[in-house]
Amino acid sequence: MPAIFWIWLVAFAIFLILEIFTPSMIFAGFAISALVSGIYSYMFPESYYWQIGIFIIVSGILLPVTRVFAKKMESKTAQIANVDALIGKVGLVTKKIDVDLGGQILLEGENWRATADTDIDEQEKVVILKIVGTRVHVEKKV
Repeated sequence: MPAIFWIWLVAFAIFLILEIFTPSMIFAGFAISALVSGIYSYMFPESYYWQIGIFIIVSGILLPVTRVFAKKMESKTAQIANVDALIGKVGLVTKKIDVDLGGQILLEGENWRATADTDIDEQEKVVILKIVGTRVHVEKKV
């Protein structure tokens, strides 16, 4: 096997390790590019300029693709964290919460539809127990 093949294989491994330790999806594209260039170098070991060109072109294509994928993954994580952050917070009942019909509360400046296991009157303080879809399930604050 040509030595340049092993150089590309080591570059692939380094980029892959960097991606594992910094999960930003930046190094994943470089790792794949190094692997593609390594495969090309195995078939054509004397074409150094083509190998570098392939690495640059594949990296240029994969970098924006992996960034879009990373942003999609990042936004899903942020939404889950924001909803979970509401559990345990205290809100104020703005529309009486009926066990059968539900009601409405004010929580951090936003109105939320609310449900509860017992009837709760207006102006009572409540604690968020869980989020069910677009509603919060609450109990009267003691």
